[in-house]
Order: sequence, then C-alpha cells, then structure tokens
Amino acid sequence: MSAAARQVVGLICALLTGVIVMAHGETHAFDLQGHRGARGLLPENTLPAFRRALEIGVTTLETDLAMTKDGVLVLSHDRMLNPDLVRGPDGEWLKAPGPAIRSLALAEVRRFDVGRINPASKYATQFAGQQAVDGSRIPTLAELIELVKAAAKPVRLNIETKLDPERPAEAPAPEEFAAAVITAVRAAGLAPRVTIQSFDWRPLLAVKRRAPEIKTACLTIETQKWNSVRGKDGTPSRWTAGLDIKQHGNSVPRLVKAAGCAAWAPFWRNLTPALVEEAHGLGLRVLPWTVNQTADMAAVIDMKVDGIITDYPDRAKALLAERGLAID
Repeated sequence: MSAAARQVVGLICALLTGVIVMAHGETHAFDLQGHRGARGLLPENTLPAFRRALEIGVTTLETDLAMTKDGVLVLSHDRMLNPDLVRGPDGEWLKAPGPAIRSLALAEVRRFDVGRINPASKYATQFAGQQAVDGSRIPTLAELIELVKAAAKPVRLNIETKLDPERPAEAPAPEEFAAAVITAVRAAGLAPRVTIQSFDWRPLLAVKRRAPEIKTACLTIETQKWNSVRGKDGTPSRWTAGLDIKQHGNSVPRLVKAAGCAAWAPFWRNLTPALVEEAHGLGLRVLPWTVNQTADMAAVIDMKVDGIITDYPDRAKALLAERGLAID
C-alpha cells in the first residue's frame, strides 16, 4: 500500500473510531479540559467548580497556582487578590487589587470569600450565567489532589504556575515554584497524570531539569496587547526563558519544541491548520485556550487539535458526543 493510501485509511479509521491520529503516528482520544474547573458555570478555581467539571466528565482539570507566605500552594489565577472576585472578611468587595497572595499566610488567605463575581464588574457580564456559591474559599493544591484521587474515574491535572518575569516580587522564584509543585505532585503519586504549564517558561525548564517524568506545556499568546513569544523591536521575549524565536525560524511550534514542552497551549485565535500540522510534525500536542463558544470549538476541532481548554465543558462534551469523538 502506498503512503498516500495508508494516510487515507488512517483518516477513515479516525473518523470511524472517534480518535485522533497525530502526524507522528501516536493515537489518542480527545482531551477535554475544564478551565479553572468550570468557570462559566461555577466560581473559578473553587472546589465546587472542580466537582462540577468531574460530574460533566472532563478528562483534565485545569487550574492555576500561587504560593502563600508560609509556602502553601493554593489555587488562584491572580497573584494579587482580585476585586472582581474577592470579598473581605467584612463581606465587602475589595476596592483595588491586592494584597499579593505571596504576602499572606494561608490562614489569612482563607478569610476571603471567592464564591461569586462582583456584580458591578465587567467580569459579571462576561459570565452572567455563573452560579454563586457564597462562602467558597481559595483551595489548596492538596485539597484538589484529594478530590482527584477520590474521583470515580481517573482524571488528569493541568497546573499553571502564575509568574510574571516583569513583576518578580509577586510570586516565588521560578526554581522555588517548580520545586514546590514537583514535591507535591510526587508525594501524591500523580506524576504520570500531571502537566505543568506556564506563559513564563522558566519554571517549565526547571521542571524538565528536576523532574523529567512530569510533562510540561508551553502557553503562548500573540495579540496587540500582549505577545508572549516575540519581544518589542525584534528583541527576545522575556517570557520564553531566554529562547529567541528568530533562532527557531520564527516558528512558535519550533520554539515550543526547543523549550522541551510536550504540548503547545496557544490562544485559540492564533491557531491555523498549518500551525497545528507543524506542531504535530514536531511531536507536540496542541491544546488551545480558552474556547467557549460552540462554533469556535467546532472550528478548532476541525483543525485536528488534541483537546481544548474551556470554561464550558458541558458545551464541549455535547459537541464531542455529536461528532462521535471519544474523550480520554
């Protein structure tokens, strides 16, 4: 059988079985990731949101990490407490961002309520259907790990380390952050089921040095407001751990490969079929974020991505079922 004929047969088999066949021959099912649990449905990065995502049937729980002053890993997208999401011990909404989680002990962090969106914020309009769960507290990574280990079906974790190379005081140093996450993951026996991702690639390189058994994913975005892979005026980006895209053919997939990541997690609007094909040719999985509208989910699925990160895993689950795509 010719190579072309084998490719046609492979595509037919993929359609019939509902699995994805990557360019380098690896076969796997679709990875449905619940972004911050299920942010469109319940308060982000809370245990109720993660439980809801598990009920829906996600294959991966995506979350974000910060570290408290006393060294506890907690689940928060924001390094500074966010007034759109956080009420103080007095029940009043914060007036401005802060303080930094890094400046608070766990006991202090637990005093804040993250169970609903501030109705006066633009965020509330964006997620108008989110159900409030008043009294929710910022969870620890240990609590999420216990939830995962108790789940009826094995589920993976995609953990984002929240650092900004331009604001180093707001988070632990990359090596310290990486070491803490590795210790927690290994202690839980979850290394085969965990991916660590970041826009700041420094902790990812640290993970590969310290714990090569743990997979990493390189997050990227290219917009007018923020370009994480290309610096201004042709200079290297501060986010790519010293790697210069110009030294890699101005190719984002090749840059990701050079960073040692197993997966590329791009802003979904930056994707094209050609980029997905290039990434697959390099052995990378492609997991775009954050894809929330059903039509957009369909568009990236048509590009043969390996999974999606979404605030609405219920919508994605329905679409995947409609298309006959298996998730695992």
